[in-house]
Amino acid sequence: MVLVTVQLPPEATLQQAMQQLGLTEDEVDTAYGLVPLDPEQGLYALRVTEDAGHRVTPAAGGPFSDPPIEPYGPPR
Repeated sequence: MVLVTVQLPPEATLQQAMQQLGLTEDEVDTAYGLVPLDPEQGLYALRVTEDAGHRVTPAAGGPFSDPPIEPYGPPR
């Protein structure tokens, strides 16, 4: 999965985003959901498959990797 930034109408829902971008439930991490980055400007983040990410974003705008975040160093 990769993260993409998309422009949608303000206050968009995940279902609206999937419909507008032509994505299926198999291509979207529905548990991650639609994350508002700047809702007034209509900017949102989605976690999608890599193939879907290349389809819905221009080359300069993503997709972006989504590495796991893990602790660094020995436990304290």
